[in-house]
Amino acid sequence: MTHPDWRTLTIFEEIFSQQGLLVAGTDEVGRGPLAGPVVAAAVILDPGRPIGDLDDSKRLSPARRLDLFHVIQAEARAIGIGAAGPRTIERVNIYEAARLAMRRAIKNLGVRPEVVLSDAMPLPGAPHHTVPIVRGDSRSASIAAASIIAKVVRDHYMDELHETFPQYGFDQHKGYPTRLHREALREWGPSPAHRTTFLHDEPTA
Repeated sequence: MTHPDWRTLTIFEEIFSQQGLLVAGTDEVGRGPLAGPVVAAAVILDPGRPIGDLDDSKRLSPARRLDLFHVIQAEARAIGIGAAGPRTIERVNIYEAARLAMRRAIKNLGVRPEVVLSDAMPLPGAPHHTVPIVRGDSRSASIAAASIIAKVVRDHYMDELHETFPQYGFDQHKGYPTRLHREALREWGPSPAHRTTFLHDEPTA
């Protein structure tokens, strides 16, 4: 698979970096699953330390995602993680929960970016300029890096959740509505990790 090159992926970052502005990228994973949190990451990359093969985390193999996760951790200037759990998702809806997770990730960077590139998500009222980019995880290096970090962190969390609730197979489907997951739900019913409002639209047979 061919991935965008570093120069192509940093066009948006360069626009603002050349103005002396600190740029972060943010993305989230976990809007579609029936269980587990939505997890977001925010990443500030170092323009002088290019990272090859950055791309939308969904286009990367699990092994390559993990490799890049470690590279990003080593090379990025700052990384922040944020999450919103099932009860928060049910209280505010999944879209607002994803936005909340992104805000938490940006706050957890430890430094305040002046510009945030997001994967098509507006962040109104934030103390920074937000640039929503459609398909940003395949068009911006910072957003791609954030998508990789968020995906690996969430997958690891779901693997840990499997240890508590092994009957659902979270280590295999990460909470997404696969046939295995639906069959487990029919047999065991929902766990505390499930988004019960999401289950209302699921087939019962």
